Amino acid sequence: MAFEETAEELAQNVRSLGFNLNELIAEKKILVDYVRVERSEIEETGEYDLEGLFVRLNHAIDTIGAKRVVLDTIESLFAGLSNEAILRAELRRLFRWLKDKGVTAIITGERGETTLTRYGLEEYVSDCVILLDNRVDEQISTRRLRVVKYRGSIHGTNEYPFLIDEKGISIIPITSVKLDYEVSSERVSTGIRKLDAMLGGKGYYLGSTVLVSGAAGTGKTSIACHFADSVCRRGEKCIFFAFEESPSQLIRNMRSIGIDLEPYVKKGLLQIHSLPSTFYGLERHLLTMESNIKQFQPNVVIIDPASTLINVGLAADVKSLFSRLIDNMKSKRITQLITDLTDTRASSAKMQTRISSLVDTWILTQNLDVGGEFKRTIYVLKSRGMAHSIQIKEFSLTDQGVQIT
Repeated sequence: MAFEETAEELAQNVRSLGFNLNELIAEKKILVDYVRVERSEIEETGEYDLEGLFVRLNHAIDTIGAKRVVLDTIESLFAGLSNEAILRAELRRLFRWLKDKGVTAIITGERGETTLTRYGLEEYVSDCVILLDNRVDEQISTRRLRVVKYRGSIHGTNEYPFLIDEKGISIIPITSVKLDYEVSSERVSTGIRKLDAMLGGKGYYLGSTVLVSGAAGTGKTSIACHFADSVCRRGEKCIFFAFEESPSQLIRNMRSIGIDLEPYVKKGLLQIHSLPSTFYGLERHLLTMESNIKQFQPNVVIIDPASTLINVGLAADVKSLFSRLIDNMKSKRITQLITDLTDTRASSAKMQTRISSLVDTWILTQNLDVGGEFKRTIYVLKSRGMAHSIQIKEFSLTDQGVQIT
């Protein structure tokens, strides 16, 4: 039952969310009843009630055998009728009537200045109250959802970001993450023989999370692409999220070190998704990555670099995003490699406030000034559950790839 949009307008507006309202109406799964309330056409006199609304609603429910009722938006009644005392009493009766009718009712209302709803009544007589908010922080808009109350149920009371896109409403609360997934003892090669040797001779754990961090020009992306190459060479699938390079640029640059990713793209083993970090907010990035991963079903996910997402959110929010993404991938036994660009003056403590505490293996690359020239070095800072080298190794980028000496 709509008080602001006709059935035609509603069908057109929800089409952008992927809903075919006209088809559902034709199948008699949904009935849309537009109730026009025009203040200029109403004359209030004496005592009255909303019995006509009850009759109309009852007829609509019985016509299709409805189990759900939506009233959108309820304060339109207040705009049309000025006697709030009658409307408050009738709304209480409406809520009770819906319960007795055995239907689940969703009632939308606008937020008041000091109350959750415009007239401060609906929130008290409802069993569940969900508060929606839309805030702009640093020019980035984020919708948030909070369950204010839910009678008879234990529920989360935090705010949860959510998105509205062509697939409807998507929400991935941080509290959905559970540390109850199974782990594997199987290993997967890094694609670099001597880096495998530094990791106990066998490479990364299957389903683990690897962080490769370092300053600009230290070979992080090259190490990531070696891993992608080895994965696709085995006939497995890899998805590569690049936030600073286009797919063609990444493919061209990797050819200079002897890695040709283009054949894997053509075979459907490798997907490269490139998008500027500032194009979306953090939640849209998370949902976009989750959607692509769900469709492609990869064995390996690579994100290059994670640090660019700092541009669209606070460090704590970025860590929250990766916490959800990492644990979701671990539950599916998808191996992840994440690169992180660090300032040469950044301390380990600063890194740990981001995502380093969430990963299983942490590899650091550096540029050292030795005798007037830069030398690249690599070492394994940590690798949970395996013996690993604690030596700092020198490496170079050649036409045969990464060569560790």
